[in-house]
Amino acid sequence: MKKKLILAAAGAFSVFALAACSGGSQDIATMKGGTISVDDFYNQVKSSQQSQQIVQQMIVYKVFDGKYGKDVSNKEVQAKYDESKKSITDQGANFDDQLKQAGLTEKSYKEQIKQGLAYQAGLEAHVKITDADLKTAWEAFHPEVEAQIIQVATEDESKEIKKQLTDGGDFAKIAKEKSTDAASKKDGGKVKFDSQTETVPAQVKEAAFKLKDGEVSEPIQATDATGYQSSYFIVKMVKNKEKGNDMAPYKKELKKIAETNKLSDQTFTQKVISDELTEANVKMKDDAFSGLMSNLIQTKDSEKSKDSSKKEKKDSKSKDSEKSKDSSSKTEESSK
Repeated sequence: MKKKLILAAAGAFSVFALAACSGGSQDIATMKGGTISVDDFYNQVKSSQQSQQIVQQMIVYKVFDGKYGKDVSNKEVQAKYDESKKSITDQGANFDDQLKQAGLTEKSYKEQIKQGLAYQAGLEAHVKITDADLKTAWEAFHPEVEAQIIQVATEDESKEIKKQLTDGGDFAKIAKEKSTDAASKKDGGKVKFDSQTETVPAQVKEAAFKLKDGEVSEPIQATDATGYQSSYFIVKMVKNKEKGNDMAPYKKELKKIAETNKLSDQTFTQKVISDELTEANVKMKDDAFSGLMSNLIQTKDSEKSKDSSKKEKKDSKSKDSEKSKDSSSKTEESSK
């Protein structure tokens, strides 16, 4: 479903691109007493919120592609294309039909993939990792551990399994029989993961890292990405590893984590986009889009405004804190 939605969004992107870039004299439809041209369509849809967002996206991708597209190889584009095709095929859908429904061809879809990769390359080009970034990554870091897990659907079932294990039950055997985790159950629940692993829920990792070798956890409740559906896990730690106090052996991993954190930081990405759009000297030629980029391009005045806002909030908190202290002091004096 996710890949289908991506193609649907790409379809909207390509339709508006056609409307915006085709000659206005081209007719979309004819009928008795009139025609509907590309120009008619463009004038009708250009002021809608969706169209504004699409044009904004088109401009950003065009700017990044112009500067960083040379850093994207055909091999990378093909790999992403094949990944998308496999994902849709695995869902039982026809990839070629999905492309057609989205108004795309193999060539136009690959061009959009290339632009997306160029955008990512542009963000990465601005990443500069500091010692402070590495220290932040280190605080949440835990090296890879070896463990076994059993995943079940209900709390009652997890409690029953925990009882069986306490009474001497074989973890691997129970995992093969009862676990709903298809990826690990065949191997007796064996898994390896570290603090960055996304296939193991955060609640499970947090509990697992506290276990000693051979120790079995209590049932752990973890919710899925939607936050609505819960599963229950029991973890047996096979080989835990403390990170110690020396960052040096893990510097490569920490740098990668810090880069991921930076690329996920909205403030960072907004600054990069603003800098690239400013350098590209983007000018809007249609009044319908006159203020379109104002929320993306940061000026010195807008930076001052943000800094001022932050300072005001900080001063306000400081004043509130002082008032609270004064009030507390007066209360103490009164009680004396």
